[in-house]
Amino acid sequence: MDDIDREVVRELQADGRLQYESLAQRVGLSRPAVRARVQRLLDSGALRVVAIVHPAVQGITASGHVSIDVRGEAAPVARAIAALPQAPFVTLTAGRRPVVAELRAADFPALTEVMDTVRSLPGVQEVQAQVYTRVVKDPYLMPAAPADVTPDEVDQRLLDELQLDGRLPFADLAERVGLSPGATRARTLRLMDSGVARVVALVRPELLGLGFLCGFAVRLDGTASGAAERIAASPRVSYLSACMGSADLVGTVTAESLDAVTRTLESIRTCAGVRSLESWFHLELVKERYDLGRKVPGDASAGLP
Repeated sequence: MDDIDREVVRELQADGRLQYESLAQRVGLSRPAVRARVQRLLDSGALRVVAIVHPAVQGITASGHVSIDVRGEAAPVARAIAALPQAPFVTLTAGRRPVVAELRAADFPALTEVMDTVRSLPGVQEVQAQVYTRVVKDPYLMPAAPADVTPDEVDQRLLDELQLDGRLPFADLAERVGLSPGATRARTLRLMDSGVARVVALVRPELLGLGFLCGFAVRLDGTASGAAERIAASPRVSYLSACMGSADLVGTVTAESLDAVTRTLESIRTCAGVRSLESWFHLELVKERYDLGRKVPGDASAGLP
């Protein structure tokens, strides 16, 4: 990827359905040239543009972070966890525990069952869990919870198609769901504007020059007010959740260098209200897919492109 490719991707990360005309104007290319670049990135597998549906709309109200000790090799354990539909995010890590994952379920009893399933997998020695109580920062979700919109059967078909191809033209989308292009456009925009779903570009961070991913867990002082928001304000903190368990906050630093990671972690350590910090490096992104329960043809591993 060259600098223009990276600029194209950054624009699509903000709005995956940005029209080619607007995208061309923003990156300084002709419409055919920018269309060709996007298609090349999609065909190469470096980029996927998909709709990510808000978990609450999918009936998912409980989620958590698990870090896993293993007996023997860690990779088979990570692959086994990645095969679970309730695990949208799985990585191999360098740190105290070699596998980290996010789990999502309909409710807390269901989340407990999934965690028990992980504990019972061959090679799993110990599972440490933090249950999320609030998502503070997430690049894939709207800042606020979805408005009072309940998708009907047609909306769900739209969302299913957009989870496979977020840039599907309205005319093609209309044909697949049996509506007119105008009605399809209106429904799709309503779903996006209400926070039911976002269409975003998924790309490996190293292709954007952000090849260093570091997870962290924070313990706060009892009187720590606003610490989560102060930490989330860092541009290199790409994800942050408040949680219950062995940590009060769990997050991710995405940075361009080891020095940038170090400086970000140091700023977190010295943030008012932070008592302690544990960190680990993500070595291999085994899975990142948020269309839970949506089986993608030909995709056995359900991993990133």
